[in-house]
Amino acid sequence: MNIIISSLLGVAAFALQVATYKETPKVSVSVWPPGSNIYLGECVLLQCTVESNSSFVWSYRWFRHKPHTAPTPNLRHLVSGDSYSITAVMREDAGRYWCQAERWESNITSVVLLSQPATLSVSELPPPSLTLTPSTRQLFRGERFTVQCPVSLTNSSGWMLKQFSWGRVRNRLRYTDPCSPLGDAVSADKSDRCEFTAVNGTSGLYWCEGAEGRSNAVNITVSYGTIILKTPALPVFEGDKVVLYCQYWAGNHSKTTFFKNGAEIITSTSSSSDSVIKMTIENVAQEDEGFYKCASQDRKMESLESWLSVRPDRGNFTSTDGTAASTSGSWKWIIVSCGVVLLFLILLSVWLVCHYRYQMFCTRSCWPVSKEDLPAVGLPVTKQDVTEMQWDLSWMEMSNLLDKQLYPGT
Repeated sequence: MNIIISSLLGVAAFALQVATYKETPKVSVSVWPPGSNIYLGECVLLQCTVESNSSFVWSYRWFRHKPHTAPTPNLRHLVSGDSYSITAVMREDAGRYWCQAERWESNITSVVLLSQPATLSVSELPPPSLTLTPSTRQLFRGERFTVQCPVSLTNSSGWMLKQFSWGRVRNRLRYTDPCSPLGDAVSADKSDRCEFTAVNGTSGLYWCEGAEGRSNAVNITVSYGTIILKTPALPVFEGDKVVLYCQYWAGNHSKTTFFKNGAEIITSTSSSSDSVIKMTIENVAQEDEGFYKCASQDRKMESLESWLSVRPDRGNFTSTDGTAASTSGSWKWIIVSCGVVLLFLILLSVWLVCHYRYQMFCTRSCWPVSKEDLPAVGLPVTKQDVTEMQWDLSWMEMSNLLDKQLYPGT
């Protein structure tokens, strides 16, 4: 009996191995926030997912623009296993992205799967704006922050606040619902905003979805360390005054060093409190865009890097296909259209004048005129009348000559 049972178990195990081997897993790329249209300055996360019933361990590679072409190293692009994140979207980030999943079945054979491409289109049009208070990408544990969806412009059912954290999507708020049923979210005085306490679960991407589309997305990182750098969570505009705050969890730190893209830029002693040191950038420019961090004087405490996104002048937005998307662009199209209409009216007026003069000429010169039909000629009054009179006399003389030739003796 034991032999029979062992044989049956062996057959079942073999059948399971065959089924597993014949299984064709599927690999796909998901984009967060969802959708192929992304906005300048926001954070975007691409995630590679293998749909399989097996428990194999997969390794991942990412490609951009072309299959099997590794992405060019970029400070804003971070690859970590099955995740590919873009810290702050720029125009050149548009394109196609693939992920490749691979698992080894033995020391010499492997299964390699390539996903379908995820195509990202970058829009420079200003999206419906999500409001984050305070406007910062980094927060200390225990701090309070508020997220508010845009004001609805239609009579739709409103906005829904969503968060992507630790590989799952959670619906945080429907615009007309109170925040209290959503766990750690508490509404202070308005139902159109959610207040959170910064803990591990509140790290991640936040955006709003509704009948009018999607808002911009912001990324919040909750720190359990001893130092953070607070930079604006949303893009700033050229010419703005920007203040960066280096905040310590505890202690008095009179001197702090700031860095941009890893290079030391300034040692500041200006402080708004014992634990906050600030650095001010007057008339911020495109050259100021980049990763910033701060550190204590002895370098024993160092913050995470935080991206400062700088955009051109307000209202000067152009989409990636070159179509004007701002108010000034609309005025340009209006001016061009008016110019075309004006040119058409001028050409039409010229044509009507020429047509009228042509008809007048034909009335005088194209149809036979008898002597009886000739009007009496008055004395010329102006130079123009003299010219017309001379022209009429010449025509009369020619008419008399033709009459004499056709009817001799008259």
